[in-house]
Amino acid sequence: MKLYPQLIIDALKQVRYPGTEKNIVELGMLEDDMRIEGNKVSFSLIFERAKDPFIKSITKAAETAILTFVSPEVEIKGNISVKTNQVEQPKAPKLLPEVKNIIGVFSGKGGVGKSTVAANLAIALANLGYKVGLLDADIYGPSLPKMFAEEEARPYMEEIDGRELIMPIEKYGVKLLSIGFFVDKDNALVWRGTMASNALRQLIGDTNWGELDYFILDLPPGTGDIHLTLVQTLAVTGIVIVTTPQEVALADAKKGINLFTGEKVNVPIIGLVENMAWFTPAELPENKYHIFGKDGGKRLAEEMQIPLLGEIPIVQSICDGGDAGKPVALDPETITGQAFLRLAEKTAEQVNHRNEHMDPTQRVRVK
Repeated sequence: MKLYPQLIIDALKQVRYPGTEKNIVELGMLEDDMRIEGNKVSFSLIFERAKDPFIKSITKAAETAILTFVSPEVEIKGNISVKTNQVEQPKAPKLLPEVKNIIGVFSGKGGVGKSTVAANLAIALANLGYKVGLLDADIYGPSLPKMFAEEEARPYMEEIDGRELIMPIEKYGVKLLSIGFFVDKDNALVWRGTMASNALRQLIGDTNWGELDYFILDLPPGTGDIHLTLVQTLAVTGIVIVTTPQEVALADAKKGINLFTGEKVNVPIIGLVENMAWFTPAELPENKYHIFGKDGGKRLAEEMQIPLLGEIPIVQSICDGGDAGKPVALDPETITGQAFLRLAEKTAEQVNHRNEHMDPTQRVRVK
């Protein structure tokens, strides 16, 4: 039997698109690229959407129609190509293209001073001359607005390159943003994980962060949706783990280290900070009282083979400074101010060390 195009077209007229009274030829779904070589027939079908739910069923129906109404000897199986009229959407721009390093500050449990470390680390880095942004990613318990004395701040929107972007609050040399700026500070957020993750993505992607050397993320305590959202959304440079010397805090910190270094997440650990390492009374600055245990952070860092970035003592000024909106890192002459300055220097050193051992095409060194 000699095959010619009209035979194939007449057979395809028997195939109707589901939900319509029209066949695929009437609908213009048959591409003008039919080829006939002996018994072998090939052509393309055009669909409006790349994810049309009837692609497989219509392709199968077209094969069956040709074998039934033309000849069972036609070689058609696997010879029908699928095309789409859908315009390919442009890829979304890379998030934070002007940010060199993204640092997550994490704790395995609450109450170990993670937000205090995040705030003071950001300010200390700014004091060293770096361009710094700080995002309060603790959606359910935002505390950075109070630490910066900006609880009444309400960021405004500004059109930049055709996009309406949030303008972060700038204070102490740090660009700051928190969900706390947009919700009632006296009411708890009752959001499911998806809502919190979407809100966080918006704070990251719809904000005019500009050029930054360091983008610090104050993560929620523990592990959950927010942490996975961040590592899936951003190219996180590494994680700073915050713990106290207490065994219960160390156990949770260890779980966090294993989470981030595991195969599913695979984010480097920059190092560990032992907060509340000892108590030093203001009137006796040389005295150290290890009220929560001694060298717990140092032992964990050695066990997990990660750098110990710093040991932060307990002094009254840390609490007072956080409550008053004046973090202690603002005064590098104090004991704690010096501790956070050393922490910032060690963090930058570790980040640069990591970048130097990356692929040369991906290397970023902050000077």
